Amino acid sequence: MEKHQIEYANRVIDFVLKRKNVKNVNLNVKPDMTIEVTANDRVPIDFISDFVKSKGSWILKNVGQFKEVQPIKQSVREYVSGETFRYLGKQYRLRVQETTEEETVKYFRGFIYLYVKDADNLNRKAKLMDEWYRKKAHLTFNESLEKMYPLVQKYGVEKPAVDIRLMKARWGSALTDKKTILLNAELIKAPKYCIDYVVLHELIHFKYNDHSEKFYQMLYSLMPDWEKRKAILDEEVVKDL
Repeated sequence: MEKHQIEYANRVIDFVLKRKNVKNVNLNVKPDMTIEVTANDRVPIDFISDFVKSKGSWILKNVGQFKEVQPIKQSVREYVSGETFRYLGKQYRLRVQETTEEETVKYFRGFIYLYVKDADNLNRKAKLMDEWYRKKAHLTFNESLEKMYPLVQKYGVEKPAVDIRLMKARWGSALTDKKTILLNAELIKAPKYCIDYVVLHELIHFKYNDHSEKFYQMLYSLMPDWEKRKAILDEEVVKDL
């Protein structure tokens, strides 16, 4: 296996070359965004490089699609005072306090307070935080649905329900047959205007269940700045998860 690279549209494209007994030069973009080329020993590297360059637009498009669904890497948490947690686009410092009363989570003036009976019980602290995030997600996501739904109601879209699940591959999914929008629990860590974008995106799928030109025309008309919101999700929110 050989490693090579070419330049295309001011971008460097790295690819691996595998010499095999094949008739044609084959190019494949893998889900991990690795670009693999197979060719037989008689094909010169200059020809292969030109071939890869001719596919530059296709390569970048497919790499971009796979990038969108890369697994969200979770940070290892200890749930100790001083750790930072993101909520609705802002970072909050955690303060763990032992209590003899009800165990709960609150946020106030830049801090998230975790009241727990045993400050050394990692599993309990994690469970309390997860329950708090999910309660906030349920409330916030439904508020977003109430806000975004009127935009598509006039197009004959029936109002769906909202369900929440921890997903590795995407922010949301339109389950059209179940009349449900499935949203990633991690989305609660994004700003509200980014949550609105995801909700609207999925709502439009109940009109156009694809990513066709008509789908994007509708998205642009209802939310002209959707690309900026999506960029914040992909570039700023994901890296902090």
